[in-house]
Amino acid sequence: MKLGARIFKTGIAIILALFLSEMFHLPAPIFAGIAAIFAVQPTIYRSYLSIVEQIQGNAIGALIAVIFVLLFGNDVFIIGLAAIIVITINLKLKIENTIGLSLVTLIAIMETPGDTFLQFALIRFSTIMLGVLSAFIVNLVFLPPKYENKLYFKLSNNTEEITKWIRLNIRHASEHMLLKNDIDKMKESNVKLDQLYLMYKEERNYFKRNDLVKSRKLVIYRQMISTVKRSLETLKKLHRFENDLQQMPEDFQNAVQQQLDILIHYHEHVMLKFIGKVRPNVVFEEGDFSMSRKELVNLFLAQQKEHEHDEESILPHIMQVVSAIVDYDEHVEHLDKLISSFQAYHKEENEVSIPENAE
Repeated sequence: MKLGARIFKTGIAIILALFLSEMFHLPAPIFAGIAAIFAVQPTIYRSYLSIVEQIQGNAIGALIAVIFVLLFGNDVFIIGLAAIIVITINLKLKIENTIGLSLVTLIAIMETPGDTFLQFALIRFSTIMLGVLSAFIVNLVFLPPKYENKLYFKLSNNTEEITKWIRLNIRHASEHMLLKNDIDKMKESNVKLDQLYLMYKEERNYFKRNDLVKSRKLVIYRQMISTVKRSLETLKKLHRFENDLQQMPEDFQNAVQQQLDILIHYHEHVMLKFIGKVRPNVVFEEGDFSMSRKELVNLFLAQQKEHEHDEESILPHIMQVVSAIVDYDEHVEHLDKLISSFQAYHKEENEVSIPENAE
């Protein structure tokens, strides 16, 4: 398991919360440390949203605790009832992420009522808020990693893995069960793309002039994610109907193989084109072979006419393969157009560095 930035930030936030608690001579500094754990976030924007919600949740927990102690005391059943009410209020206000901290505040205040209960409650409330503020400070000082780099690196890796398997599969060189297991892993990896995209989307620009560039990049990255998912869908169809494809005429199999070779080369080229590592205008052909999407469909329809009298036709399965290839091709082409348009208008803002340890 790798130690990420958030793990270090959590540790530093706890240290800061405990240090400040001791500096201000607050009793039970452990509650400040606990609050800091809840408040650490991966992005500055999420940190801002979190501190607003945590203040609300902390206030709710403290208010309910004071009301219940003053009216009913601090019997264990009273604490349990108060906890239910705190959870209900948080859910009604749609700040369920703060339920944990609200309950910590509630129990911390209700545990020891006495003659100076209100003063005690205020000190506990302040201690927990100090932990929340400590985490916010750490989030501001220790800037999160550039999620654009991480997103592109992940996209590039996923594309490389999927296209590698497509090349092997169309040449009948892949091991069936091994590929099946890897497809499941690639599905999980594609889920992480959506998470990284959301992180990148939440990153805030410090200059308004960068907003347009960021919004156009978001469109491109969304299309990149959609395209890599279409490539995986194509691989799944090839894997599922591999035996059916082998029963087709050899010239049809060769045509599909060459078309896929061109397509995955095109996809890889477009990914590198975005970061300026290849020349933009390259024609992808295998010898004299080049086939449009319409020609691929017509080739399939020609096979359909030849086998229309077969009782157990495999053509419905082949149709799914052809459909996946056509869909994949359309997404790559659209991605290429988006990148070309972006680079035409933003020649100096399209640089994406990819560190070796970005993942």
